[in-house]
Amino acid sequence: MSAIDIIAKKRDGYELTASELEWFINAFLEGDVPDYQMSAWLMAVYLRGMSVAETVALTQIFLESGQQMDLRQVGRPTVDKHSTGGVGDKTSLILAPLLAAAGLVVGKLTGRGLGHTGGTIDKLESIPGFSTDLSPEAYLDMLNKVGLSMIGAGPALAPADRRVYALRDVTATVGSFPLIASSIMSKKLAGGAEHIVLDVKYGTGALMPDIQQARSLAELMLSIGQHFGRHMSAILSNMNQPLGMAVGNSLEVKEAIDVLQGKGPADLRDLVLALGAELLMSAQVAPDLVTAKQRLERLLETGAAFDKFVEFVAAQGGDPRCIYEPSLLPQSPQQLTLRAPVSGFVAAVDALVIGQSVARLGAGRIRQEDTIDYAAGIVLHRKLGDRVEAGEPLATLHGSTTNLLEKVAPMAQAAWKITPNQPVAEPLIAATLRP
Repeated sequence: MSAIDIIAKKRDGYELTASELEWFINAFLEGDVPDYQMSAWLMAVYLRGMSVAETVALTQIFLESGQQMDLRQVGRPTVDKHSTGGVGDKTSLILAPLLAAAGLVVGKLTGRGLGHTGGTIDKLESIPGFSTDLSPEAYLDMLNKVGLSMIGAGPALAPADRRVYALRDVTATVGSFPLIASSIMSKKLAGGAEHIVLDVKYGTGALMPDIQQARSLAELMLSIGQHFGRHMSAILSNMNQPLGMAVGNSLEVKEAIDVLQGKGPADLRDLVLALGAELLMSAQVAPDLVTAKQRLERLLETGAAFDKFVEFVAAQGGDPRCIYEPSLLPQSPQQLTLRAPVSGFVAAVDALVIGQSVARLGAGRIRQEDTIDYAAGIVLHRKLGDRVEAGEPLATLHGSTTNLLEKVAPMAQAAWKITPNQPVAEPLIAATLRP
């Protein structure tokens, strides 16, 4: 077996066997296949694709290269949610305590933000004292005692994928569906949950530009999960505009607290309930979607989900006073209001532009090693379809200096499009997929 033969076979459109893939990836990890040959193979995969069988085999290689969490000892249904990334996506902060309050066990190995998308770890770390760096033993103890834990996905998780992804990032091969699916699913499977729901987003602020590509990626990930014996479902959700009204770490924590207290934006609440209902049904603790959503709504209304969030934050070292009094969370010293230049209806709030603007304000990373400003971000006041009069607020920018806000303001303002006629509303949830 040789690297050249494997590269040529994929270049010519043939299917690789599991043993060929295993040999090639392991040889790369051991240094016998250099970066330039792995790069050539990645481009061949990008151009020629992979079968489901190849993608499953690659996922297994990534999965078995590192640590795998065994959650069977927990003794209750274990669940997880994965989002392909978006702008203002703070669903995990609400969904996890909500499901834990419903009696499920939620273990999330999650990541930091990069580029225009935010990361759950960054949002949690905006809570003073909160630790996302727990040992596997402490993580399992949290799951047993609290029913919920969210920690950083460390280097021990699917290290083969980590090495391969570093090359994908610099060889224009990030967009390959088999490589995306195997990367995501190897880490989800390593997390150990029995029941997994995928939030596959499409639109300007998402990895997938349109619903057709989102569906293709979701179907591939569902197939992988099924192969490994997981109970899977997927929701295709719209990311042409930000989710909710707040974008930025502590700002999103505040909005999550609002929803946990029975308030907050309807779109965010609706998506959380849809994702949660899928997992309640999957774990067979609710007979149908209507019953599942009603149960989750009651947990929000009674404050049980909020109480679970407080318990979770305190158990991971965070200051619970910040949850009871969100004004104690990091706050920017400066604010700037964007105003509508004309009267009309909001026809677009470009999620990508908002995400990039928030990153420029300091809330996100351009490079992995960048430090972030937990208080920075943007709070929207108008969204798609809303009526606005000239001079009324569109959004408030939060940042460290007036100079920074004034630099970013024109970029953020360009996210809005205002037209004389009210646009047709786009559905938040386009489809739900189940194997």
